[in-house]
Amino acid sequence: MTRTTSAVARALERIERLDPALHAFIEVWPETALAREREAVTRRLPLGGLPFAVKGPSGIRSYAARRLIAAGGIPVGATSVPGPGTHWQTWGQGAQGRTVNPWRADRTPGGSSAGSAVAVAAGMAELATGSDGAGSVRIPAAWCGVFGLRTTNGLLPSPDRSGLASAGVLARSAAAAEPYLRHVLAGRHDLDGRDVLDGYEPPAAWSLPLPLPAVYSEDLGFADVDPEVAAVVGGAVDRLVAAGTVRLLDRPAGLLVSAGAWTAVRGGAPDDLDAVRVRRTNDERLDVVLADGALLLTPVTPNRPHGHEGPGTVYSTALTWAFNLSGHPAASLPAGFTGDGCPVGLQLVAARGADLELLAAARAVEDALPAAPAPPLPGRR
Repeated sequence: MTRTTSAVARALERIERLDPALHAFIEVWPETALAREREAVTRRLPLGGLPFAVKGPSGIRSYAARRLIAAGGIPVGATSVPGPGTHWQTWGQGAQGRTVNPWRADRTPGGSSAGSAVAVAAGMAELATGSDGAGSVRIPAAWCGVFGLRTTNGLLPSPDRSGLASAGVLARSAAAAEPYLRHVLAGRHDLDGRDVLDGYEPPAAWSLPLPLPAVYSEDLGFADVDPEVAAVVGGAVDRLVAAGTVRLLDRPAGLLVSAGAWTAVRGGAPDDLDAVRVRRTNDERLDVVLADGALLLTPVTPNRPHGHEGPGTVYSTALTWAFNLSGHPAASLPAGFTGDGCPVGLQLVAARGADLELLAAARAVEDALPAAPAPPLPGRR
């Protein structure tokens, strides 16, 4: 392996060429990355120099980043997060300006893992770390047309005192995200105290029996979903059923609106009476929906990527933050595009602690859907 042909060298070349227009990075570490790559190859570490990006200025110190580095992953830079005063947390501020959506520069990539999603979508990193407190991995994954997964609450150290945020990963596909789960979750234990990776085998040998039992909800009983977004996700679900990948169950999937409860918990008032009521009710309903290994399928967001001026009165988090409150792992997969060229995400939710099963389900879903294309970047090669 040489500098001119290595994965890290290629990632650094793409960052240099593409990031001046995309603004996905706040820092890039070419010399350190190449030195680490040489060491990883020499020591024959498992990841062998896999280039990845970290979320925000503190991302290099995260538990996930440390585990990936120990396994031979190479951090190439830190990605953008929202700038000061951006209440909605749905964009990023790179070193050279506001982060743009690689599919449409006039739209936001989502956030707060904004730069991580753009870096992966543009091929500037094989995968990227993220964190998700209300949808901050899933929303940018959906809007940039990549895979994103937030882990079960408490499975990995939380970057948020409220415990709502969990670590996550963004990658071009569920298969590409597998190294993150395999190396970051090593030695972690599920809610019953069992090693998460006990009995784990590589993805090629590890799958779930099809069809997967699933419940589909367009709106979780309350969200005002853009009809075209709903049509794209509904079409993807129909394709999964026709392919024999999913078998839909007749279970009610209506939840209580989570905005007030999430705000109370995030604000340090987890014992707020309404928040306790909403969480208890939604937990009971989700126990029914997800019983016997079933998945819950929804759109990731009720809206398509909005402009850089902001989302107006629409909560992009309407369909995501319920699962931060409940603690369930959830993933976003590319489902298709709206007529104006904006990616749409399909959300998969699984039982608490079923992170590896969720990854296996996501791989099966990807196999049944059209391959997600790469964005039409200038000078792409």
